[in-house]
Amino acid sequence: MTEPLAPGAYTFATDEVAGERLDLAVARLTGHSRTQAATLIATGKVTVDGSGERASLRLEPGGTIAVTIPTPPGREVLPEQIPLRVVFEDDELVVVDKPAGMVVHPAPGNWSGTLVNALMGRGQGLAEGAAPERAGLVHRLDKETSGLLLVAKTDRALRVLSGALAAREITRRYAALCWGHLDGDRVTVDKPLARDPNDRTRVAVREGGRAARTDFVRLARFASCDLLRAHLHTGRTHQIRVHLASIGHPVVGDDTYGGGGGRRLVGLPPKRHFLHAAWLVFKHPVSGAQIDLRSPLPAELRHSLTTAAELPELFAHPDPLDYLGFYRANG
Repeated sequence: MTEPLAPGAYTFATDEVAGERLDLAVARLTGHSRTQAATLIATGKVTVDGSGERASLRLEPGGTIAVTIPTPPGREVLPEQIPLRVVFEDDELVVVDKPAGMVVHPAPGNWSGTLVNALMGRGQGLAEGAAPERAGLVHRLDKETSGLLLVAKTDRALRVLSGALAAREITRRYAALCWGHLDGDRVTVDKPLARDPNDRTRVAVREGGRAARTDFVRLARFASCDLLRAHLHTGRTHQIRVHLASIGHPVVGDDTYGGGGGRRLVGLPPKRHFLHAAWLVFKHPVSGAQIDLRSPLPAELRHSLTTAAELPELFAHPDPLDYLGFYRANG
């Protein structure tokens, strides 16, 4: 069953649902039931080319459907006492080292236990410029991706950091283990991404999607996989995972995009893919000072890397990524 889209505003091209009734199309595109889709239409939350329409409308190609999914009533985001590893904090911002398995913000199916709930539970203020369920978030990480996440505590910080992110002035580099071997030590994937029309929980390379570019540098070549440093130039949902899968080298352990098989070969536990946000560099939104933060691999990824490399000495090193040259600016 497709997971429903979170509350928010969405637009879709009618080309992929041409000929369908509007209510059925909205249900399929958003992952909601037909009854829920009909309610959205009846309450004016759905327009086609800017106008409200009937649920029975047969869609023509070349148009645009706009859908606003409201926040469910009574779904207040509540503070929770959940331990967090904070690697940097001041009056303007906080950087958290997120563990794998933690959802970043509340959404249908995950209204508690998220990073935002945990941040609120610390009793600190978060930027109010965002919706309550995404309070202060400058960017996001997938549930099973671990590593550094930047959160604004003031509206000023959120505005400046969001602008820096859009201008590609924040450096985010990820450690990824992919199946097989890249064609060269440096590979750039520049392919547009959009929601998969057949499964709204997935993202696919699609013509007309949002521009997305990832640079990959191979740090080590093992028997069955490569260790990569991935540099995001854009921040699309599942970007690294989809880009690697699109060139035939999915992230090890990624059940969604074809990398889940063979995880035992590299000692990776279930429901975990090998993707870690290890390096974050940005300018402080007020002082302008450069902040350079690093997150060593979590224990389960260190074990997996050592198994894949067949080099026990890697595990003894304080930071295997440093040993393999991950933090070399031009490496």
